[in-house]
Amino acid sequence: MEKIQHLYWRAGFGLSPREWKAKQNLNLQQAVDELFREAGADWPVEAPPPPSERPARGMSEEQKKQLQEQERESLSQVRKDWLKRMASPRHSALMERMSLFWHGHFACQTFSGTLAFQQLRTIRKYAFGKFGDLVLAIARDPAMIRFLNNQQNHKDKPNENFARELMELFTIGRGHYTEQDIKEAARAFTGWSSNLQGIYTFRPQVHDYGSKTFFGQSGAFDGTDIIAMILEKRETAQFITRKVYRYFVNEKVDEALVEDLSRRFYDSDYDIGQLMRTIFESDWFYAPHNIGVKIKSPVELVAGIMRTLDVRFIDDKALVFLQRALGQVLYHPPNVAGWAGGKTWIDNATLMMRLNLVGYLFQLSEFNFRVKDEPEAAMGGKALRRIDATVDLEPLMQLLEGVPPEHYSERFASYLLQARPQLSTSLLNGYTSHNSNWDYARTLAMRLMSLPEYQMC
Repeated sequence: MEKIQHLYWRAGFGLSPREWKAKQNLNLQQAVDELFREAGADWPVEAPPPPSERPARGMSEEQKKQLQEQERESLSQVRKDWLKRMASPRHSALMERMSLFWHGHFACQTFSGTLAFQQLRTIRKYAFGKFGDLVLAIARDPAMIRFLNNQQNHKDKPNENFARELMELFTIGRGHYTEQDIKEAARAFTGWSSNLQGIYTFRPQVHDYGSKTFFGQSGAFDGTDIIAMILEKRETAQFITRKVYRYFVNEKVDEALVEDLSRRFYDSDYDIGQLMRTIFESDWFYAPHNIGVKIKSPVELVAGIMRTLDVRFIDDKALVFLQRALGQVLYHPPNVAGWAGGKTWIDNATLMMRLNLVGYLFQLSEFNFRVKDEPEAAMGGKALRRIDATVDLEPLMQLLEGVPPEHYSERFASYLLQARPQLSTSLLNGYTSHNSNWDYARTLAMRLMSLPEYQMC
């Protein structure tokens, strides 16, 4: 079961207690097949209602402010809805996990809920398809166009932002292109824009139809040609495969494995689904040195806690506040490179919050916290927020049916932790309640989920 648990933490956000019981008898191949079957059936989602108005010339300042507030509320709703989907066993864990990976890869800030959801829908559509189709769709995505200023990319004054990030961060990586390649690629993407309604549009009057020289080849290339030429380079497959490996397998890269995976990825015409199946079906993915060594991102941590304890927030604004407090706000990466991950998730501002979060939910179901990097003055003097929540422990307690109390710790640890705890059972028991078996189990689960090992997957 340890391998199944490992699979579902890396390909999802852990297993709910009910899922854990239901999948006890699955072998790895059955589990992988089920994950991909659910992902293939689950990506369509209804879009949130767009703002009632659209930007228009002649709008008053008050109308503009109202529209901005509508967009902020819409974006907040997208952030909340997506995190709830990650935490819900009713939705495909693998689709949500893969979408989160691509969201971090194609890092994009937006202040529009409509554009944020539109981009997420695009990512879902191509998440397991051909990487080239995904890149092309992102290049035409209005949120990305606006974030990297491609609407300002005109033949008379090319803007290089998108062309630079396309190569440096999205496809081939540094060292495999020149500054001149960036300039020529920028010319190829001139005219790729979006209108006021947030719909991709090509503006032929500002496109540069002249000859460009890119990667040593010359022609009247447009953006589609540039992407195709980047994909012809094996270095692109290597760059993407290495990033996938670091995210899903281990930050310490096995270069021989990455080389083999990237060769297969390239030969498959960049088939993302095939790459992911190869990883999840490989024996080395389940090797001990790959289990319990990855620090959960804030979103992974919160989604996993919600899934384990069936957490329901009385006011779901808490889902956005938690993202801010822990340092990972969806659709607000720190920069164009996205979240660095790994040890950067842990700092003085977040460590105690991460370790104490489950305790707050268990003991009080409400707590106060300070939003990370948000000055108190900027919040009108209210830097502390209170969150009310409920948890359902019954499914978790059902895992102990037929288990003697002296073995509760072993059963819970096998379910809750990927990394083995450093604390002895006797020491752990010193911090648990012994008023009844229920209290003992309840406080034991709380203590285990408050250990540093629970931060790992």
